[in-house]
Amino acid sequence: MLKRLLARLFWALSRWTLTSEGAPTRPTVLVGAPHTSNWDFVLMLAIAWRLGIDVHWLGKKSLFRGWRGPIMRGLGGIPVDRADPARVVKEVVGQVHAGTVFGLVVTPDGTRGGNEYWKSGFYRIARETGMPVTLGFVDRTTMTTGLGPTIDLTGDVAADMERIRAFYADKAGVRPERRTEPRLREENPAASPDAD
Repeated sequence: MLKRLLARLFWALSRWTLTSEGAPTRPTVLVGAPHTSNWDFVLMLAIAWRLGIDVHWLGKKSLFRGWRGPIMRGLGGIPVDRADPARVVKEVVGQVHAGTVFGLVVTPDGTRGGNEYWKSGFYRIARETGMPVTLGFVDRTTMTTGLGPTIDLTGDVAADMERIRAFYADKAGVRPERRTEPRLREENPAASPDAD
C-alpha cells in the first residue's frame, strides 16, 4: 500500500509519463532497456509499484554487503555470485513452480550501455524457466517509460530478437548516446560465444 502511494506521488510530480500495456499476469522476465543511466532503477521501481508488480532484480554480490544488504533485498534484489550463476535460475524456477506472479528485471545491455551486444542471460533464463519476456522501456525523446508487450520466446534467437529490436527501435533511454542495439552474440555465428 505504501509503495503504491509513493508511486502515485512520484508519477504526479515527475516529468516522465507512465505508459503501459498493463501488468503481467504470470511470472515474467522483465527486460529493462535501454539501460543508460542510474535513473533507470528509480523508474523501474516506480513502474512496478504503480502497477502492483512484485519485482526482483539481479545485482552483483558486492551490492549486498554490509548495511546495504537489507535495503537491496527489501527493494527486490537477488545477489548474483558469478561463480555459481545456476543457483539464480534454480531460485527463479522454484518461484515459478510456487505460483508466485513476479517480474524478474534484467538489463541485458549491461551496465549503462556502451557494449556491442546485449547479454544473453535474460534469454536463457526465459527459455530455461518457460517464462515469457515483458519489454520494459525508457525513452527520453518522448519522456515516456513503462511496459510494452509480453512475448513468449520461440527458441529461434534471430526471429525473437527481430521482434525485440522492432519494439526498441524508437526507444532512446535516458542518455541516448549510451544506447546499445538489441543484438545477441548468438545471432552472429562468426562471433565467439557470449561469456555472460
